[in-house]
Amino acid sequence: MQPRVFAILTAVLLGVLGLGSVAVTDWSPAAATAAPAAGTTGTAPGAQPAATGTANATPTGDPAVWTRSTLRNKLMAEMDATDPGVALADLDKITKEKPYTVRFCHPIAHELGHAAVKRFNEDFQKVISFPHETCAAGYLHGAVEEMLNASTQPEVDLLKLCAPKNTGPCIHGVGHGTMFVAKQDVAKARDLCDKFTTEQNRIRCSEGLFMQLFGPDEEDEQAKANLPADKLAQDPLYPCKDQPALFQSACFFYAPTFYLSSHDYPNHPEVYADALKWCLNAKESGGAVDCSRGVGSRTMKYNLDREDWAAQQCATAADGWQRKACTEGLVSYYTVNYTDGGAAGRLCAKITNKEMQGYCRSASGLSGSLD
Repeated sequence: MQPRVFAILTAVLLGVLGLGSVAVTDWSPAAATAAPAAGTTGTAPGAQPAATGTANATPTGDPAVWTRSTLRNKLMAEMDATDPGVALADLDKITKEKPYTVRFCHPIAHELGHAAVKRFNEDFQKVISFPHETCAAGYLHGAVEEMLNASTQPEVDLLKLCAPKNTGPCIHGVGHGTMFVAKQDVAKARDLCDKFTTEQNRIRCSEGLFMQLFGPDEEDEQAKANLPADKLAQDPLYPCKDQPALFQSACFFYAPTFYLSSHDYPNHPEVYADALKWCLNAKESGGAVDCSRGVGSRTMKYNLDREDWAAQQCATAADGWQRKACTEGLVSYYTVNYTDGGAAGRLCAKITNKEMQGYCRSASGLSGSLD
């Protein structure tokens, strides 16, 4: 599938679908020590200041700086004491007040979804009866994962879970779940996605599949994607070019997640520009545009409170087509996170580079696509 066709399809079909990530090699809840995005006084651009849990606690008892583990523990406790709706509302509030938490809010929402399925004894309709759009529908994704993981007939149930509406976020969650069921075997997970009868739904499913493969976004050293080093040495974007045409675009789009996490992006701001150069390895196989869009998406996600700085990273690309693709990724993630109608306009107004600002404005057609 051509990159532009893929972009248009996902723009229309996914709407406010978000993509974050979850641990892919350790299925148990993992504690991490993520810290806020750069820009904090006394840190280098892109570096993460040290966080010590509840040090300098606020009057409410919350820590001054959230980590993945402290935020996760707070929300799980809230859900245990009340219900998923309360925890998700609090998560939404915190991510809006402290944008750096967006980096790990999606996997936390996944965990809430997993826990809710167990709490409500696999009553899926009850689980999803709570508002679940927070953090790019991570709660829904986690719930679908858990349902499939517990299923004795996942190849049958995956077609039933999201019916009759078959929304993009739900089927995206099925894609995540296929990797749970297939124990990280991409070919087997892909066969499960192929159970869907329409091309659009197979694409949606593939997006969750490859996000699960290449995650995580949170800084968890125990949760790196399990990709073979020898294969990566031969092909830096393995396994994307080996995928069927319908699955390649999603694979190339999410591949930068692994590159950035493997190169310690929180402490090495130069890695965003390096990732764009790395995407050029996909030119021959036709995946460089999708890869560059993926870099832009991750750059915005990890620097949501530094919009102009994020655009400056896209501006480092040598060629205009890549600067444009990267900026499309910026817009895509920004408008997934901020779903109001004025989000794209606010982003473009904050970009000082005129060329990049122009790309931002022209990317409005992609504003509801992949995160």
